[in-house]
Amino acid sequence: MNCGLIIPTLNAGKNFETLLEQIAAQNLPLKKLIADSQSTDDTVTLAKKFGFDVLPIQRKNFNHGATRQLAFEYLLEKFSIDVIIFLTQDVLLHDEKTLSTLVKIFDADSKVGLTYGRQLPHIDATVEAKILRQFNYPAESQLKSFDDRKKFGLKTAFNSNSFAAYRVDALKKVGGFPSNVILCEDMYIAAKMLLDGWKIFYNAAAQVYHSHNYTAAQEFHRYFDIGVFHSREGWVRETFGSAEGAGKKFVLMKLKTLWKENPADCLSAIFRDGAKFFGYRLGRLEKFLPKSFCQLLSMHPFFFSS
Repeated sequence: MNCGLIIPTLNAGKNFETLLEQIAAQNLPLKKLIADSQSTDDTVTLAKKFGFDVLPIQRKNFNHGATRQLAFEYLLEKFSIDVIIFLTQDVLLHDEKTLSTLVKIFDADSKVGLTYGRQLPHIDATVEAKILRQFNYPAESQLKSFDDRKKFGLKTAFNSNSFAAYRVDALKKVGGFPSNVILCEDMYIAAKMLLDGWKIFYNAAAQVYHSHNYTAAQEFHRYFDIGVFHSREGWVRETFGSAEGAGKKFVLMKLKTLWKENPADCLSAIFRDGAKFFGYRLGRLEKFLPKSFCQLLSMHPFFFSS
C-alpha cells in the first residue's frame, strides 16, 4: 500500500518541527507534501529539510476543500498512491506507529473509504477542550455505514480534517473534496462516501494530540461558519439529521462532568454554549445577511470576499 501525506500550512508555529521529526520517525514510507499559503516564518524551509514537496498557494485563494483537492491532485500526478493521509499543522503524533495504525484498516476491509483516529487533548487543554475530545473521540473504535444514520444521526458522517486517511479510489469516486466550502470539508466527504456505499472507520488505537482552547468569541465565529456550511449543504442535514441533536448530548455530558468536578464552571459553560448556538443559528441564515456582516461574524472572513 503506497501512502501519501498532505499538510496544509500557514506559519505553522513552534511545534511544527516536532511534528516533522515525528513523521520522519514513522514506520510507514510516505510521499510528503505541504500546501503552503505564503508562510512568512520558516515553515517551508523546515518542510523541505524533512523531505516534503511544497505546493505554494496564494493566501487569498485558500479554501478548505479546494486547497486539499489541489494538493491531492498534485501528489497523484507525481506518485502512484493508494491512500492519502491528511494532517493539520497543529497536531502531534502519539508514537512511531501512529500513521501505520491509522491506515491498516484499508488492507483489512475493502469497503472502508476513509478512516480517522483518536484525538487526545494537548497538555495545556482547558477542561472544556478535554471534555469535547472525550465526546468526539471515545476510547472504542467504531465502523459506520449509511444504515447507521438511523442510530447516530449526523454523527454518522463525523470525520476529522486534522487526522484522517482516504482510500484514493473512494475519494476519486465521490468527486474529491468540494471546490468551495467554508469548512467541514471532512464531513462533506464522509457523507458522500456513506451515500456511495463506503464505510467509515473510527480507529481509537491511532492517536494524535490535538485540541483548541477557544474563547467564547472564537466559538461563536466557528459555529457561525458551521451554520453556513449546513445552510449551503442542506443535503447533509436532510440525509443524516440536524446538528442540534449531537449538540444537546454534548452540552448535557459537559454540564454533568463540570457539576461533579467544579460546579462554578457550569455558568461559564452555559454562556459559551449559548454563543455557539447563537452563532450556528445566524450562520444558517447567512444567505439573508450582507456579505460585510458575514465577514464580521466568520472565523474565515475571506470566504465572503468574492
